[in-house]
Amino acid sequence: MTFRLVRRRRTVRLRVTLAYAGLFVVSGAALLAMTYALGTGLTHTASVTAVPPAGPAAAQPPAAAPRGPNVNTGISLPAAVTAAELALAAMAVASTALGWVVAGRVLRPLRTITATTRQISEHNLHERLAMREPDDELKDLADTIDGLLGRLEGSFTAQRRFVANASHELRTPLAMIRTSVDVATAKPGPVPAQVTVLAGKVREGLDRADRLLEGLLTLARAQHGGVADLAVVSLPGIVDAALAERAGAIASLGLTVERALGEARVTGSEALLARLVENLVDNAVRHNEPGGWVRVETGADGAGARLVVETGGRRLDAGA
Repeated sequence: MTFRLVRRRRTVRLRVTLAYAGLFVVSGAALLAMTYALGTGLTHTASVTAVPPAGPAAAQPPAAAPRGPNVNTGISLPAAVTAAELALAAMAVASTALGWVVAGRVLRPLRTITATTRQISEHNLHERLAMREPDDELKDLADTIDGLLGRLEGSFTAQRRFVANASHELRTPLAMIRTSVDVATAKPGPVPAQVTVLAGKVREGLDRADRLLEGLLTLARAQHGGVADLAVVSLPGIVDAALAERAGAIASLGLTVERALGEARVTGSEALLARLVENLVDNAVRHNEPGGWVRVETGADGAGARLVVETGGRRLDAGA
């Protein structure tokens, strides 16, 4: 059985508390040392030594000294030092507790900034910290974050607007091309076979461009607040359409396509789901080898739908 020691992160509040307590202990110890030094210098003990006289008077017993009150002329330091040390220890504990409380109150705006920033995503970039007084370094940090959020909101808005405008603007030239092709093939008289084939390829490209633009518009609307054109979509139908559109590329490479298309219905945007399937099939065909194979499987279970696209081509990432 292996035990692993987990090192807890030292928070700013803990570091500030330790700094408060350390400063108090150091200053208290210095004060105690100064008090002890001054007390030692002031301590004195008075002592008197009697010298007996020479001659016959020496044989006489000394006269009894008058009794009086006992006088203590010394200062006892050990007890005072012990009491000072106990007081210092008690004050160190009290200063640590008070430092923890004070640090928490000082760092409370920082915790508010962190919690609010974590809740902001690309969907609510309009929200701001809007920190009020006092006007200190933490307010400067909050104002800087608000400025960053404002620039991000402007960038996201410009990107979404560009996608929507580009999709709308491209519809007009595509419609003009489609109309020109229809007019060219609808003229009276025999139409050359080359023109018919070319018109079919142009229409196929226009259909793909229309689906791409529709996907871009749907994606832009989804980023603004959800997908509006939700519907029940059949995955096998989308797979069949994607494989049919790429039948020429599949035939040119001599690929073998294996289909295991079980019934699978999902709720979503048909344009975005079609674009997803087309990207997967395109990659399976493009990164394949001549004479290779492609396998597409769809199905459903209790958890949801399943789409699997496999290819016999070489692995793109050898480390995968």
